[in-house]
Amino acid sequence: MAKIYTKSGDKGKTGLVGGQRVSKHNIRLEAYGTVDELNSFVGLLESQSMDKRMKEFLGKLQYKLFDIGAYLATEKEDLEKYNIVACEEDDVTEIEALIDELNEELPKLKHFIMPGGHQTVAFCHIARTVCRRAERRITHLATEEDIDTVVVKYINRLSDLFFIMARKLAQDLQISEHKWEGF
Repeated sequence: MAKIYTKSGDKGKTGLVGGQRVSKHNIRLEAYGTVDELNSFVGLLESQSMDKRMKEFLGKLQYKLFDIGAYLATEKEDLEKYNIVACEEDDVTEIEALIDELNEELPKLKHFIMPGGHQTVAFCHIARTVCRRAERRITHLATEEDIDTVVVKYINRLSDLFFIMARKLAQDLQISEHKWEGF
């Protein structure tokens, strides 16, 4: 790219992988744009001090989120043409294994946890909530387009992982969890 700006989006349209032009408020853009936003927060989170397992996972996750974004930015008929695969069941299993591993090191959860207590923990909770929004956008897109159910499952598990990571980071940083005991 000679220039970063192309001016092709100046009228509120953008191109998908494959060249189709759609409105910038199209639900497909909302879905992959939110995944991109999540990826930015993952980069912020990964830049923090943390245990090697989590840091390595987050580094790999950024590539996986790019894969998911590319998948969501591509209409079904072009996926094979561009050899785009978002994620597979093994990717979901990897998240579940890390959740189980980290959760074994934590005290049993007896209350809702308020986000915060430390900047790194708060970044993790931000990633969790943006991930939940990405899930909502993807499931909305799935009402209109054929979306691989593994993508939805992956994003769902990922938000669970961010919650467990936030708890583990709080424990590692010796920060008391802020408990909500509302009802």
